[in-house]
Amino acid sequence: MDLPLLTGAEIPHAPHIAVTATPWPGEMAVLSASEDTGYGAIGLVTKQAVTGQLTADLLRAEPARWSWQGISVLLDAGVLQSRSALDVLNGANIAAIGSAGNWEIVQFQLAELTGQNQYRLSGLLRGQAGTDGIMPDVWPVGSEFVLLDNAPVQLDLPGSQRDILRHYRVGPAGLVYDNNRYMHFTDSFAGVGERPYRVAHLRAEGSGDLAVSWIRRTRIGGDSWSGLEVPLAQESEVYSVKVLKSGVTLFETSVSAPIWTYTNAQQISYGAIAPFEIHVAQLSTSFGNGPFQRIEIND
Repeated sequence: MDLPLLTGAEIPHAPHIAVTATPWPGEMAVLSASEDTGYGAIGLVTKQAVTGQLTADLLRAEPARWSWQGISVLLDAGVLQSRSALDVLNGANIAAIGSAGNWEIVQFQLAELTGQNQYRLSGLLRGQAGTDGIMPDVWPVGSEFVLLDNAPVQLDLPGSQRDILRHYRVGPAGLVYDNNRYMHFTDSFAGVGERPYRVAHLRAEGSGDLAVSWIRRTRIGGDSWSGLEVPLAQESEVYSVKVLKSGVTLFETSVSAPIWTYTNAQQISYGAIAPFEIHVAQLSTSFGNGPFQRIEIND
């Protein structure tokens, strides 16, 4: 799983892995190689993960606000427990929902057992850890569910392996990797822990020249109220700004502050006749752009 930073103590670029097996052998070795031979160890999983799949579509919801829309999940193994709202706000009941390289971080208060290994989760906080920027309109039936307790582990992969397809084998520690109890797959990771968050409160004011502004967000150290501004958490402050009409990019620039003026002369020059859209994303030299925030200009 290519996950964002949850505690800030993780290695930003390194992916995580969660393993479930029946019966659980005690320890699972994780091996990797550039080809399907010559494997080296990159991780050891000592605890069985709580994993499952969604049994009903999960629709998009407002991020970071309590939602009582339920998540229906069928677990492969393990159990889920209800926690108080205060415990959730302090980091309890964190899970990842998604597939492949796209994971939304959610939290839940209530875990109601509805059948054998089946739960309905409610009292949700959606789009946590900056994943509001990649939340789809719907997570369909069959999407993966992984409880992010102390069972998943980060893998020992260098940043130089980002975006490179590699071979992996996972199986009981102590057995050779070509044993039939080992699972083989290929995957790549982007290093989502380094991905900037989507900017907030994007607005445009004015009837001729447009004064466009937004609020920067941070992926590290943003919970404290003691500072005047959240830490930058990037090499430098840079934003990508795009103007689109009917899906076609009319104008693109980069700025170093959370404000930009789109002059009336520029609008005329580039054919930006309302309606059109302005998209803004924070940039990272190590990752690229984060998710774009958008606003529609109608007049």
